[in-house]
Formats: sequence, C-alpha cells, structure tokens
Amino acid sequence: MASTNIDTTIKRVEMDGFPFPLGVYPVETMSPKPGHTVDFEPADGGGAASDWEEWPDRYMYDIVTPANRLRSLCRALFSLLPMRVYPILDLLGEDIYREVDPYIAYDPTPFDRFIELVHKHQDWLYEDGLVGFGAMSEDPFLYIYIDEHKIVTVRVNAAMREQIERIIDAFDIPQTESLQGADAAAHEHRSVLSSAPEGITEEEILEELIESWRLQLNVDRDSNVDDVGKELGITSWRCLIRLAQSHNDPPVYAQVWLRASSLVEAERLAIDAATESAQTPLDSDAAGALVVIADRISQETLLEALAGAQLPSIEDDDNVVGVLAVRLVTDAQPPPGS
Repeated sequence: MASTNIDTTIKRVEMDGFPFPLGVYPVETMSPKPGHTVDFEPADGGGAASDWEEWPDRYMYDIVTPANRLRSLCRALFSLLPMRVYPILDLLGEDIYREVDPYIAYDPTPFDRFIELVHKHQDWLYEDGLVGFGAMSEDPFLYIYIDEHKIVTVRVNAAMREQIERIIDAFDIPQTESLQGADAAAHEHRSVLSSAPEGITEEEILEELIESWRLQLNVDRDSNVDDVGKELGITSWRCLIRLAQSHNDPPVYAQVWLRASSLVEAERLAIDAATESAQTPLDSDAAGALVVIADRISQETLLEALAGAQLPSIEDDDNVVGVLAVRLVTDAQPPPGS
C-alpha cells in the first residue's frame, strides 16, 4: 500500500509558542496552554440491550498538549494497554445525514496489530482534523481516545489512576478548570493528506484499518435515520466494495450506486451487484467481500457521480429500492472517491 503522505504546503498554526495540529487550528486569537481536567464517572452501561460489559466506576482525564508532544504522550499512555484491545476510529465522513462515521471493534485485536498501524499512519491520525482514534480494554478497564481536535481522553479504573497521573506529571501538564486547546476558540478542521498520485487516500487507509482492526460501523444497521433520529425511508447510497479473488489475484473493487432503506439492505444489494458484475472467480462466501464505504448521498451528488463515471443517468424515483449503477475496477488499489 502507498505511504501516508502529508500535504507539505500546509503551514502549522502556532500561538504563544503552542503549535497546533496541522488539521485543526483556531481562527481567532487565543492563549493556548497545556492542561488537563479530571472527573469521576460512576458505573454505567451493560444490561441485556448493550454490546458491552458494564463500565466500572472510573476517572476521566481530558488532556491538551502541544502537537509536538502529542505522539510521545500517547505512546506512553498506549503502553499501559494489555495484549488485546478494542480499536476505535471516528471519521468526519461524506454521509450527508451523519456528521461522524463511528467505527469500533466488537472483537479484540492484538495490541501489536493496533500499534503497528498507529505508527504506520501516525501523520494522519495525529495531525488530521477529520479523524479521531483510540482503543480500550476491559481487563484492566482502560479507554484512550484522541479526538478530531487532538484532545486526549482517558478513562481508567481507580487501580490505574496513579499510573495515568504519573504520565501526565512527566509531561508537565498541569490540572486546570478549563482546557485551552483548539476547540476553546473559533476553529477550522481540514484534511492533511496529500493529493499527489503516489499518496494514499483516506479510503485506502480506512480499508486497511477496517480489515486489520476488525472495525464495524457503530450505527443501527436495520433502520435509516439521521443524527437526530428522524426516519429517512429510502435514500440514495454510494458503496465501495472490495471482492477477494481466488488464487491470490488482486482484489476487484466496485463502486455501486443504489437506493435502500437501511445500511444492511444497502450492503447486501451492493455486494450482490458487485459480485454479479465482476464475472470472475471470487471467494464464494460473504467473507470475501468487504464494505469499505456505505454513504448516503443526495440526488444531485448521485447524478454528478454517474456522469463523472460515464454511466447512464437514472430517473428521479425516490420510492424504489434497488441498484442503479455499478462500476468495476480490477486493480490492487481502490477507485478514487466520487
């Protein structure tokens, strides 16, 4: 896979000697400074309807540190995780009805696999203003998350509190009543990935993380609602599917445009359409198909995408479920986003 290349034309914003991440920065004058807050959270979660065990009583730390010290701080915190963890990834994605695409692993991942990819894509993970990431463990309970503002949140049981505070003290991060990071003022977010042909795209990184970290989109798969819970009915979708071929041949990628009334329906339609269109020997079971992207799109975006892909336009009928168009790319690299 191509390397993670950062756009070298982006200039880092710095105020009062405090460097901000390349991808998130204030647009008004402020006085940033390192600092942390701490709060106690009582046990919650669990129960028959939950996918997780009950979270125990815990202490929550929110931490602001300059961009040039963020990676070292996180390496120290990640070193406290056990050998198997649950990775977390949040993206400010392209779905028009959802601001953030929340990915989480429901099965544990080896810690070395998690940290290897953190290191591989560190420039993106620690600098990009459109991504947040982290990991948690259940025994011991430990949650470490770096959000899109590059503020670090740690949740930890009482037994490990001293270890966390030793790390915070080692980085000279004082306790404060309010944090003074990028989000304490009017600020902007931006992607930092290079658009150069030899660079890697966000979708390529996402594909690798979904597969290696066993991530799943953490939304209701059986309904179709927006961020405030409004039922949307049938909407237009763009899906990117990777199909594994037999005999170690490169995978087949397919962009599929369709209409569906839920995520599970969109994924099923897209996989079936991609498999039928490929007409090449593929791994027979559904495990050979990976849904990289499943975004809801506007009618205008749909028509522009079809025109850009030189595919036939479609009639404006929002009440019909089904596949509208398929575009195959038989290459080791996925197609560019549309």
